[in-house]
Amino acid sequence: MRKRSHRVRAAVAGVTAVLLGAAGLAACDITGGNSPGPHGSSKRGTASAKPTPTWDRSPSSVAAVGDSITRGFDACSVLSDCPEVSWATGSDKTVRSLAVRLLGKQRAAAHSWNYAVTGARMADVAAQMAKAAARRPQLVAVMAGANDACRESTSAMTSVDDFRDQFEDAMRTLRRELPKAQVYVASVPNLKRLWSQGRTNPMGKQVWKLGICPSMLGDADVVDAAAMKRRDTVQKRVVAYNKVLKDVCARDDHCRFDGGAVFEYRFSTQQLSHWDWFHPSRDGQARLAAIAYRTVTATNPPE
Repeated sequence: MRKRSHRVRAAVAGVTAVLLGAAGLAACDITGGNSPGPHGSSKRGTASAKPTPTWDRSPSSVAAVGDSITRGFDACSVLSDCPEVSWATGSDKTVRSLAVRLLGKQRAAAHSWNYAVTGARMADVAAQMAKAAARRPQLVAVMAGANDACRESTSAMTSVDDFRDQFEDAMRTLRRELPKAQVYVASVPNLKRLWSQGRTNPMGKQVWKLGICPSMLGDADVVDAAAMKRRDTVQKRVVAYNKVLKDVCARDDHCRFDGGAVFEYRFSTQQLSHWDWFHPSRDGQARLAAIAYRTVTATNPPE
């Protein structure tokens, strides 16, 4: 009996050793210690999946770059900037800008900066980024691209390749000084939808004749084949710009694109300037601030 018990214990020990060895091999496969990665890599101690970078959902300072929308153009008076209602950094209590929502009103007044310029195109954003970087903000908010499509003609619009090069240059400019600053990138608004909404207002159409986005808004009441082809050409360029913004941002570990939320937002006449019926009103600026805040504070980035 004793010999038999001894043999049983020996057999159990052997089986246990085999199981433990198998478990050890499985653990190596799970952690990637000795197993080949997705491209056949067999480097010891490296994980097969890229780690998800930490996104700070409550940054303590905000800088903004971009164009007239971020300057609050035509939201307070005709053909004038009104940065206090800016969706990004404004102090207006009805807008509750991104900076105010993140930092609180008092802190936002001292820790947010607006370097956007009315009329700016993507080619101008790198210089704005350099100014923003000097403030060393934890978050940079970007909204640019509408003026690249809003040209005197469709042939004058910024090419998609140039737009990509310019946005990459802007990001490189920031990264040279602030490699880990977070970047929120808003999509370019749907210019054709803004035309459709604003063309119902006679005063707005008179302001449009002063030169606001002629490639889309020119001859606003003309809907013949040539006019609609022109507007469709602008619309397709905006869609292409948004793809560039998404693609370039996706390659940066500290960048979040809004997933097309601004482009998809259906601005009503209440959310358009009652001076030009094209730029966002205070109400429209508040909607942009809400989209930005939702994107920045989400646990996961938009798809």
